[in-house]
Amino acid sequence: MKIHEFQAKQLLAKYDVVVPKGIELTDPEKAGEAFTELGKPVAVVKAQIHAGGRGKAGGVKVVKSAEEALEAARGMFGQTLVTHQTGPEGQKVRRLWIEEGSDIESEFYVGIVVDRAKQRPVMMISSEGGVDIEKVAAETPELILTATFDERGLNAMDANRLASNIGMDQQLVSDAVDMIQRLSSAFWEMDCSLAEINPMVTTHDGEVLALDAKINFDDNALFRHPELEQLRDEDEEDPNELEASKHGLSYIALDGQIGCMVNGAGLAMATMDVIKLHGAEPANFLDVGGGADKETVAKAFQIVLSDPKVQGVLVNIFGGIMKCDVIAAGVIAAVKEVDLNVPLVVRLEGTNVEIGKKMLEESGLPIITASDLDEAAVKICQAIGVEAKS
Repeated sequence: MKIHEFQAKQLLAKYDVVVPKGIELTDPEKAGEAFTELGKPVAVVKAQIHAGGRGKAGGVKVVKSAEEALEAARGMFGQTLVTHQTGPEGQKVRRLWIEEGSDIESEFYVGIVVDRAKQRPVMMISSEGGVDIEKVAAETPELILTATFDERGLNAMDANRLASNIGMDQQLVSDAVDMIQRLSSAFWEMDCSLAEINPMVTTHDGEVLALDAKINFDDNALFRHPELEQLRDEDEEDPNELEASKHGLSYIALDGQIGCMVNGAGLAMATMDVIKLHGAEPANFLDVGGGADKETVAKAFQIVLSDPKVQGVLVNIFGGIMKCDVIAAGVIAAVKEVDLNVPLVVRLEGTNVEIGKKMLEESGLPIITASDLDEAAVKICQAIGVEAKS
């Protein structure tokens, strides 16, 4: 689950991470009042969307008066920002954050993700703040320093090593050490999947600030944090992904033509790989998991079909806990309920597979069956007019 920048800063402030004072706005007409309330000669108006790259898209404006703040807010609110992370459809601005300006001297990058190989969170810090860390990692990886940590947080020795070797004024290193240790505690205690301060800045008057903040949470741990789940902004989420989550399903939208309904992330990857191997592209995939019933499968099928890019659907299920006859019943129910106007290929294997296949064959519905994944991929490619590669 993602949250907005202002929400991330409010959470970090509870861990005594130093952040600039700011005010959330859902009414752009109050921007002038907010500027005056902040009481600083300079402020920054920021669009709040779940995507990076706002500045280049016009979503960050420096203002020096209440009038300028009002003008910037009016020009930003309700607009659709298109950044490298939103895709071409962009994201509509429904919230603003106006915060006091900072007299920046230096910028640094700080971030935490989970290192799956080491099975621990890894703290990353770099002198290259304010830019995409992916670019730094690709072009100058030696500029990224790292350290792993556990439930005790980043230890003092590692924190001091990281902060002392990024070119920061040595008089401010202790403040930076304090900030990154507090960030590590926040990451662990809130079950984050990502926590990022980009940039962490030093100012000319000797402060270390979290000038921007981004936090994502592990959805699987939200049951431990009901107060965090309340921060969800459904306007920022893909409607199909949101609908799928309400039914305990995992849905990911992509850019191709073939909708994929599978059970298990590994099978999803394999299914999409084989589709691409035969010359087509996946439009989405929906993982029904191992415990769905007939009604949930029918809902999953409807969600896959609701994507307007879908020209055909491939159902690829290995029946273990999720039995093939349950899948077949769900597919049959869904096809009867929706106006199926695209080809549908179903490949079933596993528990009760013969029962499931018989149900599909006797349904009288326009369902194409396949005995293995390769055959299924070939059939769905051919059905949508893509000449399958051998």
